Amino acid sequence: MRNRAGEIVRTGSSETPVDRQRTLFTVAVRDYPDSEEGFAEGIDDQLAVVREWWSPFRHSPAPELHSRHDVEQFLERENLRETTGEALMLFITGHGMAGKSSHFLQLPQTDEVRKLATAIRTSDIVTAALDSHAENVLVIVNTCYAGEIQSELAALYKEIRRSRRTKCKLDVLVTCEHDSPVQVLRFSTVLRGVWNRLRTNAGITTPHLSVATLMTEFENELRTDAAKDKHRLHRIIDGSGQTRTTPCIPNPGYRFVRELVGPSRRQVATPADDYWLDRATGRPHEVDSGWYFRGRKHLNQQVTAFLQPSRLRGAMLVTGTAGSGKSAVLARAVTLSDPFFRESPTYKTALEQADAGTIPPEGSVTCAVLARHRMAADVAADILHGLHVTPASPGTGEDPVAAWSAQLEEHLQHAEGTVTLVVDGLDEALEPHRIIDDLLVPLAPLCSTPVGAVPGQRRGEAQPAGLRLLIGVRSSRPITPGTLTLPAEEEHSLLDALRRAFPTAVIERTDNPSAQEDLVEYLHALICADGEHRDTALDAAQVVAPLVWPSFLDARLAGDQLRTAADPAAAVAEPQWQRTLQAGTTGLLRRDLRLVAEEGLPPRVALALLRASAYALGAGVPWSIIWPTIANTFLDQPMEDPDKMIEKLLKSRLNGYLAHDHEDQRRVYRPAHERLATTLRDRDVDLLQEQAQA
Repeated sequence: MRNRAGEIVRTGSSETPVDRQRTLFTVAVRDYPDSEEGFAEGIDDQLAVVREWWSPFRHSPAPELHSRHDVEQFLERENLRETTGEALMLFITGHGMAGKSSHFLQLPQTDEVRKLATAIRTSDIVTAALDSHAENVLVIVNTCYAGEIQSELAALYKEIRRSRRTKCKLDVLVTCEHDSPVQVLRFSTVLRGVWNRLRTNAGITTPHLSVATLMTEFENELRTDAAKDKHRLHRIIDGSGQTRTTPCIPNPGYRFVRELVGPSRRQVATPADDYWLDRATGRPHEVDSGWYFRGRKHLNQQVTAFLQPSRLRGAMLVTGTAGSGKSAVLARAVTLSDPFFRESPTYKTALEQADAGTIPPEGSVTCAVLARHRMAADVAADILHGLHVTPASPGTGEDPVAAWSAQLEEHLQHAEGTVTLVVDGLDEALEPHRIIDDLLVPLAPLCSTPVGAVPGQRRGEAQPAGLRLLIGVRSSRPITPGTLTLPAEEEHSLLDALRRAFPTAVIERTDNPSAQEDLVEYLHALICADGEHRDTALDAAQVVAPLVWPSFLDARLAGDQLRTAADPAAAVAEPQWQRTLQAGTTGLLRRDLRLVAEEGLPPRVALALLRASAYALGAGVPWSIIWPTIANTFLDQPMEDPDKMIEKLLKSRLNGYLAHDHEDQRRVYRPAHERLATTLRDRDVDLLQEQAQA
C-alpha cells in the first residue's frame, strides 16, 4: 500500500507498486579498477545528456554499482519489474562482455572466468523492463558488444504474454554490433547533437518521436559513412513500428500551440490555422500577434451578408489578381466566424475594432479547405473530414474522386440546416479543373435547388439542406474597371468555368480601383504597428498605395520595411524607393536581400535558401538536412554552417517572405505567396542586381 507521500509501504512480504506515469531508470557502471583515463567522466556525460533529454520523466538512478548483488538490489528496491504508468525508459551503460551464449554487464567485482556468478546478464535487466506493467517501454543499451544480446533477447521476448506484445510499444536499441567495442564519449556527443538538432532545425511537430525518427536523426548526426557504419543505433526489438510515436521519447523541440480555430474549420490538421491566421490578420511575421487587416469594408459586408442565416443557398466567387488579398478576405470570414477564435482574449481587439456589419455570424462557416498544391482527391477528402465524415474506401479500380464526390453529395442532401463550404487557392491546386468539374459542379443543384427538385423528394416533404459555397480563385483584371469583361485569354479560365457552373453566383473582385483606399488603411496600420511614426505614416501610406496597387502582398512587404525606417514619409520620397516600389515584389525582395547583409546573412545564401523553399514540393521544405541540401544547388560551393544561416534567415527581415506549415509531422517552410514563389523560381530575374550596383 502507499502512504500520503506516495511511497511504498511494505505489508508482510509483498508491496504495492508506485504508480509512476513516466519513469527513467539509469543503470550505469563507471568505477572499474582498470578503466582507461576519462572513462568515468564519459559515463557521467552520458547520464547528463539522458537526464536532460528525459527531464520530464521521474528519474530513478542506480547508485554506485560494484557487484551483481548491487544491481539485483537496485532492481528489487525500485521494483522495476512491477513498474506501471504510461512510459518507462531504461538506459544501460558501462563495460559489456560477450559470453558464449549471453551478453553480460561487467561490474568492478566481476571475475571474467565466473561471469554467471559475478557479472549480470544484460537480458535480465532488459526483460525486467519489457515484462513490467508500463504501457510503453524503450531500452537503450550502450555497452561493448551490445549487439550480442539480439538472439538471446529474441528468445526471451517470446515469453512475454502475447497481449502485452501486441498492445504495448516495446522497443530495444543497442549502440554497437556484437563484435564492436563502444567509445565511451561518442554516444553522449552524438546524442547531445541530436537533442540540439531536434530542438532547432529538425522541426518535428509531434510531442513525442518514433523510434525510427530517433534512429534517423542519430545517423544524420554521425555525418560520415564510416561513422554511420560504426556507431549507428541498431534496433533489436521492434514493438512500435516505423511511424508510430512512443511516449518513451519526448520531442525536445515540441512547442504547444493553442488551437484558435475549431476542428470543423481546421482543414483536418492544424497547419491550416497558420494559413488562415496569417492572411486574416495581415501580419508580416508569424510571431507578430497584431491585427492589421484594415479597409475592405464593402467586400467584408458582402461576404458577411452572404453568410447570414437568411441566405440558405448560393455561391460567391471572390476573385482578383495575384496578391490582391483574396485569401485575406476569406480568411477573415473563416476566422471571425469561429467560436474558438471569438473566445480568444489575444484577438479580442479584432472583434472590438471591426464594423458590426462585417462580422460573420458565429459558426456560419462549416468547413474551410485550402486547395493549394492539392489533388482533387485530397480536396474531396479534406471536405469530408471537415464535415466529420470518414471517406469511404474506394472499391477496386474505383476513382476516389468519384466515390468521395458521391459520398459528399449524399451527406449534404441529408444534412440538417445550411452547410457552408469555403474553398480557397483553387487556382493553385494541382488539378483545379477536375476539382471544379468532378467535385464542385455536382454540388451546384444544392446551391439553388427549389423544393421538390431533388430526385426522390416528394411534394410536401421538408426542404433539403441548403449549401453555400464561398470560393477564392485568381483571375486577370477586367479591361474596363468595375465590369466583368475579361481579357481574351481569360475565356477558358477557372473563373469562367466557375461562372458556367454557378451562373447565379455573386462575384466580388479584390482588385477594383477602390482597393487603393483599403491599401492606405492597411499600410497605415502596419507602419504604426510599434506605436511610432504616427505623424508620417499616413503620408507614406498615401504615396505607397497607388504604386503597389492592387497587390496587398507588396503592401505588406513595403509596410514591413517602412515600419523600421527613421522617417517613412521621407524614405518613400527618395527616387530609389520609388523605383523599388514600381518594381513590385521583385524590387522589394531585392532591397531586403541587400539589407539582410547587415544582419550577418550573405545575400546570395539568403536567396539560395528562399529559392530552395520555392522549389519544394508539397506543403514546403523541412529544415533538417533537406533545406541546406536543396539550397546548395543554387550556390557555387556548399554553404558554411547551414543551420546557423537558416536560423539567421528565420530571425531576419526575410522571415516575412516565408510561411510555415506542417507536413509528415515536420515543420516546413514555403514562400508566403505563390506570386513570390514564381518570382523566386524565375532564374532569368537577377534578384541580386542591387548587390552588384551597391
